[in-house]
Amino acid sequence: MLKIIPSSSPSPRGRRDRPSLSFPRGRDGRETLVRAGKRVGVRVIGFLKLLLVFIAATAAAELSRNSEYDYDPPAPGSYSLPVVKSAADGALLDSNNKAITLRDLTHGRITVLSFIYTRCAAPKACPYATGVLSQIHDLSVDDKTLAKSMRLVSISFDPEYDTPQRLAAYSENVREQGSGCEWRFVTSKSRAELEPILAAYDQAVDKRQNPADPQGPLYHTLRVFLIDREGRIRNIYSSGTLDPRLVVADVKTLLLEESRISTQ
Repeated sequence: MLKIIPSSSPSPRGRRDRPSLSFPRGRDGRETLVRAGKRVGVRVIGFLKLLLVFIAATAAAELSRNSEYDYDPPAPGSYSLPVVKSAADGALLDSNNKAITLRDLTHGRITVLSFIYTRCAAPKACPYATGVLSQIHDLSVDDKTLAKSMRLVSISFDPEYDTPQRLAAYSENVREQGSGCEWRFVTSKSRAELEPILAAYDQAVDKRQNPADPQGPLYHTLRVFLIDREGRIRNIYSSGTLDPRLVVADVKTLLLEESRISTQ
């Protein structure tokens, strides 16, 4: 069993935690959605879609600087992103039930890699991460450079439930745009094949004491990875630093780095 890592762990480069997307104050919007989902008896994917729509709508209204986002993201290229470590490989299955290696998804394009599971209903966990990736994907629809140079990857750590067929259905619900950058949804054949990947990425996952917990049967930390074309991790985002504006700025910083190197 992997050791649970507190979600408040600092960024590997010691970055100050940045304000994150939040839900309305007063009556807790997250609890309201959970209660509504239980009351009407919607299926898991339908409920998650409702949750993602809510998050995306909230985030869209807060992308500019305000009391929640009281900072400006750094200008692309005005800072550097040191190499953290090499991105690990592993055996996976894509949503078409075809064998693929994780290395195939972490080389050749700048990759934003998120660990999720589709039964998660904790708003600041998987639905939040997928909502941010959805915003980034939408931005790539009108940005040809991002569309050609960036890849999004959502990898499930719940292979017993998240079969390729379920991931295919899930991807149709969360990916609103057919164009834009590549966005792959993958899982593993078994927990045994998944464990080395989770360990290599320090992705903590554990079963909740109550399998019927309204937030989902698994507890995990939120970790999203920025990986350059050479398969090197360049940033690791937590729930406190996963800001779509910052991720896009980081991607563009890596693109500018590539441009400078190619002209030397």
